[in-house]
Amino acid sequence: MTEAPAPGPGRPAGGDQAGPDASPGRGERSAAAPAWLKACLNGSRRPGEHPALPVTPLQLAEAAREARGAGADAVHVHPRDEAGSESLSASHIGAAVRAIRAACPGLPVGVSTGLWMTGGDAGARRAAIRGWEALDASGLPDFASVNLAEPGFADLWKDLRRLGVEVEAGVWTPEGAEALAATGLECARVLVEIIGGQAGTALARAHAVLDRLDGLGVPGPRLLHGEEEPTWILLDEAGQLGLATRIGLEDVLHGPQGDPVDGNTELVRLARARLAVGG
Repeated sequence: MTEAPAPGPGRPAGGDQAGPDASPGRGERSAAAPAWLKACLNGSRRPGEHPALPVTPLQLAEAAREARGAGADAVHVHPRDEAGSESLSASHIGAAVRAIRAACPGLPVGVSTGLWMTGGDAGARRAAIRGWEALDASGLPDFASVNLAEPGFADLWKDLRRLGVEVEAGVWTPEGAEALAATGLECARVLVEIIGGQAGTALARAHAVLDRLDGLGVPGPRLLHGEEEPTWILLDEAGQLGLATRIGLEDVLHGPQGDPVDGNTELVRLARARLAVGG
């Protein structure tokens, strides 16, 4: 079990929306309820990959505002340093989160903790996240994703919870589901992330992870998504299963028919339309 959350005084309204009741578990959503949709605004992409990719705090804030208007329930971002590289430092995390909160009061804001951001150094990553203690409530994200395939995830999880930051568990494979079950840790959401591979195998891979999570009795609502070619297939499947999902330039640069998109806002609108039909 995780330690009790310790949100700081004056945590912005909407922070609690990132908790376990904010997104439905597997099969728990009623047909009348809209799917919970997170906009993943930039990820690890470089600015040249798409002309509308948001990088700076102000760009992320504007992209979040537009995504919310298009139907996003939360946003997930990868803040950058002055050179445009992904960063876990308190100064860069805080600047991005504060800008989004100023533009979108009450919108839950999440960040990545990908180990690649510290060159694969788990100790450096943990030190960076512990540095978030210097942030006031307005600069702390509501939630952060932690990949079960990366070393040091259990310690990182506990550090985040001590800060009052909810954890999304990134599970890529059935083995990741087993690793999560073995920890006994609870999370705000279990991210069933189908990374890489072909569209033709995406559904089988997704159900292998979902079935293993269920078989092990892992608690927490599920969020199902893919990247690149399988993105839209898995978004549709999430809608059919009544699961939360996500969309954004981090995952895909094209629409369901393969056409290029203008940016995150168009992706969210397209996703909302498909989820309305699928739900």
